[in-house]
Amino acid sequence: MAEIAVNYLLDKLKDFLENGAQSSGAEEEVTLEKRQLEHVRAFLRVADSLEERDEEVRVWVKQLREIAHDTEDTLDEFKLLLVHDHGIGFSGLLSKMSCCIKNMKGRYRIGLKMKSINSRIKSIYDGNWRIQDKINEAEHCCGSSKPDNTWQDQRGNALLLDKAELVGISEPTKKLVGWLIEGASTRQVISVVGMGGLGKTTLVKQVYEDPEVKKHFMIRAWITLSRSPNIEELLQGIIRQIMRDTQKSVPPLESKMDRLCQKMIIKDLLQNARYLIVVDDVWCINDWDAIKYALPNNTCGSQIIITSRNSDLAYTSSGEFRGMVYKMEPLPAVQSWKLFCAKTFQGNSCPSHLEETCRLILKKCKGLPLAIVAISGVLVSKDTRKKDQWDLVRRSLRTEVNCNDKFRTLKRVLLLSFDDLPDHLKSCFLHLSIFPRSYLISCGRLIRLWIAEGFVDQKEGKTLEEVAQDYLYELINRSLIEVAVKRGDGRIEYCRVHDFLLDIITSKSSNQGFAETAIEKHHKWPEKVRRLSIQNSLQALQQKRSLSQLRSLYMFGVERCSTDAVLGSEMRLLTVLDLGTAPLTRVPAQVAEWCYLRYLSFRYSKVRTVPNSIVKLQNLETLDLKQTYVTELPVEILKLQRLRHLLIYRYKWYSNGWYFHSGFKCPEEIGALQSLQKLSTITAGNERNSSLIRGLGKLKQLNRLGIVKLRKENARELCSSIEKLTKLQALSITSVDENEIIDLQPLSSPPPFLQRIYLTGRLKALPHWISSLDSLMILKLRRSRLKDNPLSSLGSLPNLVHLTLRQAYEGTKLHFKAYDFSKLRVLGLGPFEKLKYMEVEKGSIPYLENLTIRNCKQMEKLPSSIEHLEKLKVLKFINMPDEFVKKLMRDGQDDCYLNVAHVPEVYYGYRRDGTWDVVLTKAFV
Repeated sequence: MAEIAVNYLLDKLKDFLENGAQSSGAEEEVTLEKRQLEHVRAFLRVADSLEERDEEVRVWVKQLREIAHDTEDTLDEFKLLLVHDHGIGFSGLLSKMSCCIKNMKGRYRIGLKMKSINSRIKSIYDGNWRIQDKINEAEHCCGSSKPDNTWQDQRGNALLLDKAELVGISEPTKKLVGWLIEGASTRQVISVVGMGGLGKTTLVKQVYEDPEVKKHFMIRAWITLSRSPNIEELLQGIIRQIMRDTQKSVPPLESKMDRLCQKMIIKDLLQNARYLIVVDDVWCINDWDAIKYALPNNTCGSQIIITSRNSDLAYTSSGEFRGMVYKMEPLPAVQSWKLFCAKTFQGNSCPSHLEETCRLILKKCKGLPLAIVAISGVLVSKDTRKKDQWDLVRRSLRTEVNCNDKFRTLKRVLLLSFDDLPDHLKSCFLHLSIFPRSYLISCGRLIRLWIAEGFVDQKEGKTLEEVAQDYLYELINRSLIEVAVKRGDGRIEYCRVHDFLLDIITSKSSNQGFAETAIEKHHKWPEKVRRLSIQNSLQALQQKRSLSQLRSLYMFGVERCSTDAVLGSEMRLLTVLDLGTAPLTRVPAQVAEWCYLRYLSFRYSKVRTVPNSIVKLQNLETLDLKQTYVTELPVEILKLQRLRHLLIYRYKWYSNGWYFHSGFKCPEEIGALQSLQKLSTITAGNERNSSLIRGLGKLKQLNRLGIVKLRKENARELCSSIEKLTKLQALSITSVDENEIIDLQPLSSPPPFLQRIYLTGRLKALPHWISSLDSLMILKLRRSRLKDNPLSSLGSLPNLVHLTLRQAYEGTKLHFKAYDFSKLRVLGLGPFEKLKYMEVEKGSIPYLENLTIRNCKQMEKLPSSIEHLEKLKVLKFINMPDEFVKKLMRDGQDDCYLNVAHVPEVYYGYRRDGTWDVVLTKAFV
């Protein structure tokens, strides 16, 4: 991580030399430091990998990291001298003269600081030849880092487990064996993918040793790639295993035989044989490519199994050979408990007085087998008569994971994925340590934070948000981040990090000076903190620690606080301020003085107004005031030319599933904010406000727009503006009241990349242009009260995956024609006051997975031909008529009963005493 800090600083030094060094008087010292750091950087990549194992290297790396941080602070403090607002008139002149004197002193101080820093670099570098020798030796031996023999031993142990020791793999084994034996005649690749510790190697070993598999394949071979494979040695290993099975004689294997020759031998040996090759622990697609060309594509039914943590690699390799992917999942609760008891109590049952504690401990493992085994190794030596010992482990589990040697294997397995990350992803992943355990992380929020933190590099042809999204998906593909919630169109809405992995990176983040997490009341943190996450308690802030170096402050779950206690005046270099649910009632005055702020969030606070002084935050990129009481912005907001995300709206859910959505009144000249990408949600106003609506057309970078309280007379002007927003992807419009008509027919050229449309309000007719949107994935119509069936216009949309119609149609019948809605997966219908019939022709909505029907008071039976929906997984009925329910639940030869028999989950929800009850219909179907 020191290399990342130094690289970031070098970019900053370069910018300083180009734009600010002359006015600082420290050009010579800055140039010297830049030259020295460029020389040191050559050693840092290897040094970063060695610091976990070598205390001397760790200290050396820490010193360089601190120098990088001190230099960055010095440069930013100097810039603060240049941004002071002197005012006008005589008082402004006096202020300007005073600042000139202060600036002279500031330049002098900067020169001294830079000189001191250069002396520190020279001392650290010149006085540590032994460390440089260690780094050179490591680089010479391995190219990057010393191999971890302990890890290789543990992988070998996974292959030696007896079947009796395994839990929860009988069904996966059976499935994979079926895929192997019943596979196509051509060569196929089966990928087994999942995060470290799930037991991929263990599962595949059982499949490999299965008697049916042994009998089916003439030749079997197993190789393990791992992170830094020696391809020549691996190819020789394949040849030896083939020789063992075929008993053929081959030319003597030379240790220096070239790779091409080895591949030719393997290909010749396997050409006419049905073979099974397992390639375990594949990290890099290039390593797989170095192996695959040796494996012939014969017509004997040969198979290759790959295990990997990388989803992209798994799907790419299997897709290339028309194979399959098996995604490893955590153990379910019952299997987790079985494994836990088997390891902790040596096959005996858990004592009743320990069961509650043990289940709480097990919950933290979240079904990860390696974590369950590791934690059992700690508990197995505890006295079952002393419950306090077990409670202590539960309370101190975070410390145990990072300090107890029995968790060493678990840490190493999980950290391997981190070590394999490129530098730009290491910062992003360590940043996740600021979030609490089991926290659902909004992906949009995370992307905006990464950009504000400076982790995201600009790439030609892409916005920073698009690059950051690529980073997020890569971490997900590497099985380091779990997908928690997906939207109807497949976008990932929330993600999370496994608790044990979070514990490990939280410790690593603290040790490397990246971020500090204050959870306990008396948490101690270092003298200098750059990122601080306060969770649940503000007691930690009572410590007398300087926060002058603080760059980011996050708060989670803090219920009571004083703004003066939280926000000290010395935090002048703050870049990110995210106060979460802190119950603030106003924007603290000192915030306006932190001119480096890029990200400012008071989401879920009680803030009601935004002060005019916000104009001082010229670097602000994100202003997040969701679920606050802010209803208007000052005109000064228009001077924040770097603002990219303006998120101010409030919603309230009602028990019937509806929600009220309110926005904010913004200045009419909103078009001045040329960098805006997300604008949600503005209030169109009760009077004519054409200048505001017209100004929206100037926001050429806008990809998300939300408008509420739109009046009919403003709709035409809005259509004209929307036509100019060629990058728009999401559009949400709500009329001023339920009787106001939203007339969007004048829109002749809709934005070509429009993917999501949310319309709430009356429509005379469905806008004609919607049926031409090839990119449209989500459409939600509420209170539209259409006279004509909207399905006839929407059925041919090629990419529509989510459709919701609520009070959107006043007819008596909905008809889904054959071959319409070819990609629809989620369908929500109702309330419909007049709807009686719903017909689904065979071939229509073939991929529908989730169907919800609610409040259709005239509907008495299930949609006809619902049995044709073979992909349907979830069927929900909410507040349907009694007669409908009676038919649905009736035993015997009932059409409704037969029509839903193939659906895995069928629910019926209804109101009782003002609350919702949900009955699992499958219990009696």
